[in-house]
Amino acid sequence: MFVFASIGILALLILVHEAGHFAAARLQGIHANRFSIGFGPIVWSYEGKQTEYALRALPLGGFVGFPDDDPDCPFPPDDPDLLRNRPVLDRAVVMSAGVLSNLVFAYIVLLVMVVTLGVPTPAQFNPGIILPDVAAEGPAQVAGVQPGDVILQVNDLDLRRIEDEEAAEEAIGEFQAIVRESNGQPVQVEVQRFGQTEVETLVVTPEIPAGGSNPVIGVTLAPNQEIVFQRPDGIGPMLAASGAAYQRIVTLNLRGFAQLLGNFQNTAGQIAGPVGIVKIGADLARDDSASLFNFAALISINLAIINILPLPALDGGHLMFLAIEAVRGRRLPKAIEDRVMQTGLLLLLGLGVVLILKDTASLVTGAG
Repeated sequence: MFVFASIGILALLILVHEAGHFAAARLQGIHANRFSIGFGPIVWSYEGKQTEYALRALPLGGFVGFPDDDPDCPFPPDDPDLLRNRPVLDRAVVMSAGVLSNLVFAYIVLLVMVVTLGVPTPAQFNPGIILPDVAAEGPAQVAGVQPGDVILQVNDLDLRRIEDEEAAEEAIGEFQAIVRESNGQPVQVEVQRFGQTEVETLVVTPEIPAGGSNPVIGVTLAPNQEIVFQRPDGIGPMLAASGAAYQRIVTLNLRGFAQLLGNFQNTAGQIAGPVGIVKIGADLARDDSASLFNFAALISINLAIINILPLPALDGGHLMFLAIEAVRGRRLPKAIEDRVMQTGLLLLLGLGVVLILKDTASLVTGAG
């Protein structure tokens, strides 16, 4: 059930993105003859009055098709409502509408969460620091640490007496300092498993990652706190709370991309494809509804940021060509545009297949 919920969210986000392109074209009177979710062979289709709607076999995105370059295009070459005959600005609106749709949709998702569930608010701080995630094959996992564990003590640092957010943040900083200053020497941690009362002592040996300068143990740290949801009183506070959550998620996305680009050699292996994203969403769905709302908003904004990158076959690639056309005063030769876009599409599909195989292998072997 949780997997289907995650798949449904991904499909909805792709639908929102492509619907943005489609609506921007139709509202300007531009001909659009195909609306497809996925690539490759058609699994299901419906022939509308002006447009063919289809689901395709490879769930790696979608596209809106235009009749401009079809051999059997029913419109004359000089038809002003063909996309290629429209001014640069009109075409730019169509190409950027998918990104804008995902950004707007993310805010709507967060607003629905605030209206229906409320705003997550810390209610009680429990002893220790919780580990939401543990890196596969990292020093902590090798030592036996698991996601959801609570760290009660690190060497001589007692983490049991945490009463508020300030104390929790201070404790996390001290934890990180101990690992950073360990010089690769073993660190002793007292761990309490989720839902259990017994405490287990483990020895973790920090390692310096390739390209890094400080030892790490491969965990994420968070205050061990209980969360309650409080619904804001009035539409103004609801909009403000949704905006604050939106800003936080955008910041997380941008920071993640900066870390990926700044240390690509070490972070490239963490890139997830559709299968990996579905697993993440399914895991979050098991936690609570708010996690699923946040997941939908996060992936929607992530999809917008990726698509705006100036890479072939992405919206940003099309916008890059439009910018070149605006500067030159005329389009680049069509053969060059087609060759670049087709190459980019093949590379994108190839990357998607590789990520699907990698994520599937990780699920089967339990490495991820």
